[in-house]
Amino acid sequence: MSIQNGYEDLGFAKVDHARAARSGRAEVIYCPGKTPDEVAAISASIVANNGVLLATRATGEQFAAVYNQLPNAVWHERAGCITHGQSPAMSLAWPVAVLTAGTADLAVADEAAVTLECFGYEVRRFTDCGVAGIHRLFDQLEALRACGVVIVVAGMEGALPSVVAGLIDHPVIAVPTSVGYGANFGGISALLGMLTSCASKVTVVNIDNGFGAASAADAILRLACAQRQAFDFTVRAGRARCKCWLSRMKASSASHPQTRRIARDPASPHASGMLLWTLRGIHTPPDFL
Repeated sequence: MSIQNGYEDLGFAKVDHARAARSGRAEVIYCPGKTPDEVAAISASIVANNGVLLATRATGEQFAAVYNQLPNAVWHERAGCITHGQSPAMSLAWPVAVLTAGTADLAVADEAAVTLECFGYEVRRFTDCGVAGIHRLFDQLEALRACGVVIVVAGMEGALPSVVAGLIDHPVIAVPTSVGYGANFGGISALLGMLTSCASKVTVVNIDNGFGAASAADAILRLACAQRQAFDFTVRAGRARCKCWLSRMKASSASHPQTRRIARDPASPHASGMLLWTLRGIHTPPDFL
């Protein structure tokens, strides 16, 4: 079938092949409500046009249908995800922490982790660190602080994200789960607890939405990586211009004492000042340098 207006019409689905250009990531398949053959056909279309596939909330039967068409597809049983291929590694990105309050939260945490790995991130997992044994969390604080974003997955009363946000200075994305006894109301108690957190910088996604948490972390880190890349480019360009000036100074017959001092000692305060002016985009250093 042909692709028109950025999508491919399969009759039962219009596969959005232009989504990556608009929003940064290709379309992800939400499998519930789709037949195995429909999931397989959509998967084949995405892989043919993008090369990387992520399908969430899939069943074993749906994976079997996908595998018949895509033998390199991978089944992540606990996460309920199907993947094929992986996006290029996010080399400038910080790792992402996925922290669970209990082992019962692992299915949702795995959905977040598999999503991030498919997007090219390094994922660091921290399991069973809930508030019922808070000392287990304290042992992981330094490792958590080394991560760019921390996804916290918790059920019951949903207290863990507030505790984590009060101990680290990075973004915290809270995922309430439906784990808990009767008054948990299928995750509503955890959701309301996280929404009313007194800790700052806590972002909350929907109940059991590991994929949504991973997507939010991806958006944060892609923007941070773009800024970091732009800064690194500016620094490299400034250093290159500074080296060019120093070479010209060394070759020059000028007798100005400051010129001789900078050429002789590139680490001098005068040379550092010249680099600062270079980073500001000024191509000719002022007279006092």
